[in-house]
Amino acid sequence: MIRVTDDIILQDWELSESFSRSSGPGGQNVNKVSTAVELRFEAARSPALTQAVKTRLRRIAGRKWTLEGAILLRVEDTRSQARNREIAAERLAEMIRKALVAPKRRIATRPTLGSKKRRLDTKTKRGQVKSLRGRVQED
Repeated sequence: MIRVTDDIILQDWELSESFSRSSGPGGQNVNKVSTAVELRFEAARSPALTQAVKTRLRRIAGRKWTLEGAILLRVEDTRSQARNREIAAERLAEMIRKALVAPKRRIATRPTLGSKKRRLDTKTKRGQVKSLRGRVQED
């Protein structure tokens, strides 16, 4: 069970963990102990998330989102399996917290009269500078 916010709690049936050997640090231990964690979260079937949050979460997850609608996180940062499990859970919770924030809608605005005039003035000046770059005519 992972607590994302006070309102959103991910249940155990939505999460599954599998362990494998890590390619990171560990010396001789790395060949014997399965410390890498692969956390799978069934995001598309989760009742804790709204459809809008799921859509934003899919964009945030990117390649971590599978065709079945699950998020796969693989963590092999430390030598400790327990610490890797904590890191994976925290990364998932952070991803969901980001998806909870709805982006601000952009309000279309028109350029002011002053900004239009300044733009045209700079265009005129630039054109004059370029016209002076031609060959010098002898009188």
